[in-house]
Amino acid sequence: MDVDTRLLRYFVAVAEEGSLTRAAQRLYVSQPALTKQIRQLEAQLGTRLFTRSRTGMALTEPGRALAERAPGVLAGWDRVLRDTRSAASRAARVLRVGFMANAAGEATQLIVAEFGRRRPGWRTEMLQASWSDPSAGLGSGEVDAALLRLPIPGQDALRVEPLFTEPRWVVLPAAHPLADREVIAFSELWDEPFVAAKAETGAWRDYWLAADERDGRPVRIGAVTEHPDDWLNAIANGYGIALAPESATRFYARPGIVYRPVSGVSPTRVGVAWAPADDDNPVVRDFVSCCLDSCPGV
Repeated sequence: MDVDTRLLRYFVAVAEEGSLTRAAQRLYVSQPALTKQIRQLEAQLGTRLFTRSRTGMALTEPGRALAERAPGVLAGWDRVLRDTRSAASRAARVLRVGFMANAAGEATQLIVAEFGRRRPGWRTEMLQASWSDPSAGLGSGEVDAALLRLPIPGQDALRVEPLFTEPRWVVLPAAHPLADREVIAFSELWDEPFVAAKAETGAWRDYWLAADERDGRPVRIGAVTEHPDDWLNAIANGYGIALAPESATRFYARPGIVYRPVSGVSPTRVGVAWAPADDDNPVVRDFVSCCLDSCPGV
């Protein structure tokens, strides 16, 4: 019998978290979807793996047996995939770099150019991720390194070098009553509806809603999007406002929206991240060095 490794990953997340809600946030999936996958795994194995209660998810005896072995199976499979992809990248001389939105802003082209100088014959393949994966493919091993907006869920399991910080601004519909203001206090925006990422992104979504900088005021969600174009359209159509890095004013300017500085909210950080397994990978090390050398704000 063959079992999809995705089902095993879902099982391990629930077993480790002891909660469907926390596991769903960790995996960037919805709770109903996660419940369905656990039931599918139980059906394939012909046994219950968890007992469900108001306090969480407790492993059954078969579940404990699987929980003891599954992490090792997944770790071995991940090593196989990582080694295979790394071998393919080396053969093609391609470094796969995931990124969110505008990556490292204007520094991105400097980083890519510097990497090309240090690694003649190599090419940087930039792969844009949707907002449903704040690790930009690094968590799943689809990329060798990533340029990320910090913090992200699961950051402690990665190697991260901060590159620079920049202010968070607010993005408003052009017809918004505050659109003509030069600077807007964040407290004036607390009761506004916000355009947000999916709830499954957890702490990353909360950070871009500045959920912990509202003096306890709850967040109103006007729309949920996964991609920059949908995000911009939702704002322009008046479904909500959003926080964005100051560099978005240059990379995502369009009719129908305005960007304004915000006071009373912390800045955002950009970092380069990679998997601990690549600590000794000379190509990844060179890329990280290029990032640090090309970003004077470090």
